[in-house]
Amino acid sequence: MDGRDWNLFLQPYEQAVEELKVKLKTLRVELKMREAYAPIEFVTGRVKKVSSVLEKAKRLNVPPDQLETGIEDIAGIRIMCQFVDDIHRVAGLIRTRKDLSLVYEKDYITNYKDSGYRSYHMIVEYPVQTALGQKNVLAEIQIRTLAMNFWATIEHSLNYKYKESLPDEVRERLKKAAEAAFQLDTEMSSIRHEILDAQVDFEERSNVVSKVLGDIQDLYFYHRIREAAQFQLKFNELWEKEDLFGLKQLSSEIQNAIHRAKKSGQS
Repeated sequence: MDGRDWNLFLQPYEQAVEELKVKLKTLRVELKMREAYAPIEFVTGRVKKVSSVLEKAKRLNVPPDQLETGIEDIAGIRIMCQFVDDIHRVAGLIRTRKDLSLVYEKDYITNYKDSGYRSYHMIVEYPVQTALGQKNVLAEIQIRTLAMNFWATIEHSLNYKYKESLPDEVRERLKKAAEAAFQLDTEMSSIRHEILDAQVDFEERSNVVSKVLGDIQDLYFYHRIREAAQFQLKFNELWEKEDLFGLKQLSSEIQNAIHRAKKSGQS
């Protein structure tokens, strides 16, 4: 092991991971606002530990002075999607970004590994601003479904336990599990529209309920206690009936009441 300052070496990668996570989470929020559905379910990220960097360098015969170019996943971002089609949509969005450069891609979904591993990998070059100026670092972005991620997490744990030498029986069972995960993704994709409609309906209902309850609290703030109590009773009744249309109408009525309260307070 060389005498480098590993904390200093890894710092730009830490910065890249944090910035990419923020940007991709912001992309998710924007897509949700524009389209009522985001192909990104959630985003995670990590920087390899020093021991993992050294182990991979040894396995790939990467000299100590070439770690920055020889190991492409020191910084890692993982994007989870609900559906396989979402993976390709997200990959397309990443390709068009101007704040990073795409180095190359690996489609392990169409061309999955013998082990059964499926995921979409994108190696990107990302510029971070350091105290010494701009530094371009490599990062790996993995895009996969929740089912793919569940399988990959189990496989990673087993490989760690068996030191990359899985018993044949375990390897075969993993392959069967990978196929089952893929079948699950296929089934979910076949009823994608029904799932999305249900999710949009649920979110719309949740938003209306939150708005109604928040507005009722605002009426209490304006000392319209009797009105607020009446609206609360009406809300309880509509909530029990699961009457979304009625809740929307109630929301409009409460908004009018708040408007009157504001005008009354100004006069």
